[in-house]
Amino acid sequence: MAIEIEHKFLLANEKWRNHISRSATMRQGYLTSNSNSSVRVRISGEKAWLNIKSATAGNQRHEYEYEIPAHDADEIMNTLCRKPLIEKVRHYVVHDNHTWEIDAFSGENEGLIVAELELSKQNEEFTIPDWIGKEVTDDLRYYNNNLSKHPYHTWKE
Repeated sequence: MAIEIEHKFLLANEKWRNHISRSATMRQGYLTSNSNSSVRVRISGEKAWLNIKSATAGNQRHEYEYEIPAHDADEIMNTLCRKPLIEKVRHYVVHDNHTWEIDAFSGENEGLIVAELELSKQNEEFTIPDWIGKEVTDDLRYYNNNLSKHPYHTWKE
């Protein structure tokens, strides 16, 4: 069984931008989601994946991912996925032997930037860089699935 252990954070400042090792543009769409799981399609560069994820809140969820033809993924997104699609640039930043994934959203979620850190085990220790702000792992609004239903630009904060 595939388990994803992930923490989500807001950013405290822009210092992370000085440490980007690479970036990738991503587009993803959700075929379905319910109280148990979500099914999405993602395209990044010339590759694409079908992803099935449990809808559990918190830092540990079941996740299954399968590579599919990019042409099929594009067609699925354009014809079957709910709108809006999730559009973002993922920046990779290495800090103390961990790779942070920082998603800068565009489109309907323009202005939102979220940092994610995937761990290999539940009790794995990690150092929080000075550019990391509030943890939002338990705030469902920041999950991509929810951003496709309730885009950031509609939030009233």
